[in-house]
Amino acid sequence: MIEIRFHGRGGQGAVTSAELMAQTAIGMGKFAQAFPSFGPERRGAPVTAFLRISETPIKLREKVYEPDVVVVLDATVMNVTKVDQGLKADGVLLVNSHHGVEALRRQYAFTQKMSVIDALGIALEVLKVPITNTVMLGAFAKVMGQATPDDVVEPFNHRFGPSLAPKNLEAFRRAYEAANLEGRA
Repeated sequence: MIEIRFHGRGGQGAVTSAELMAQTAIGMGKFAQAFPSFGPERRGAPVTAFLRISETPIKLREKVYEPDVVVVLDATVMNVTKVDQGLKADGVLLVNSHHGVEALRRQYAFTQKMSVIDALGIALEVLKVPITNTVMLGAFAKVMGQATPDDVVEPFNHRFGPSLAPKNLEAFRRAYEAANLEGRA
């Protein structure tokens, strides 16, 4: 089983990210669960979402406290939340930032493997809005080997409909092609 924690801000799609990847995994014949953790936060407040993907039924029904992967949709949450808390020693930190891995390591003392991608730049170019969820899913899918662009077509079409799905699929593909572990894309 792989356990993932998403950090973002309200309105950026952290919850949608977890749900879309769960639907993708289920469509691939796996078991998955996705759920958010937030209270009465307003748009822009820090939000956390959780995802589990497994080859066997998932019996856990609690937050992800020791994730294998942490996905940060908005680097500004790293100033108010310790995003690597509980991240396994061999875990992966996937961050949306225009700064490189070494700069983020110096600033936040991260020790785990990292992948950094300018998801905001891709989102603004492809989607024309600062919503990075499908971009970060593309990076996650590539770095963690959890899905391909073809695997997400049906969940994206279902979630976004005919007008928005093609743009979100393109954003996913762009990140999928650009992402790498321990590097900046």
